[in-house]
Amino acid sequence: MNVQFINPFLDAFLNVISTMATINLTPGKPMLKHDEIAKGDVSGVIGMVGEQAKGSLSLTFEKRLALRVMHNMLGEAPDDIDEEVTDMVGELTNMVSGGAKRMLGELGFEFDMATPIVVAGKDHTISHVSRGKKIIIPFNSMYGRAFVEICFEE
Repeated sequence: MNVQFINPFLDAFLNVISTMATINLTPGKPMLKHDEIAKGDVSGVIGMVGEQAKGSLSLTFEKRLALRVMHNMLGEAPDDIDEEVTDMVGELTNMVSGGAKRMLGELGFEFDMATPIVVAGKDHTISHVSRGKKIIIPFNSMYGRAFVEICFEE
């Protein structure tokens, strides 16, 4: 998978979380992911299709981090992942993919995005729209971890 294609998603993710939730994330080492089990408690997944690429993006948050993002963004402090938290994760997924789409457009890559799907619960699964390699990048914060998964057909 082309790093030139992955970095805009990572940059957009860091930008959205730091700007909207005032949380600093530290990226970890990218790895190949071989299963569909999410590493966190709530995930937003969005498909993307274009002439140059077909794939999907997933943003996954551990519960504690998702609740902190909710508190920082909206001033609300739910005790658990509820409908408002899942809506927020869907919106964050839209913002990140939109930011990456803008950056990739400047590099000549064009694609359309679907509506995000949000899945929550311990050990939920993430099904990507393509059969390419899945890259997962962990992000650490003082409130827990987030994970970005990117899967595109070669």
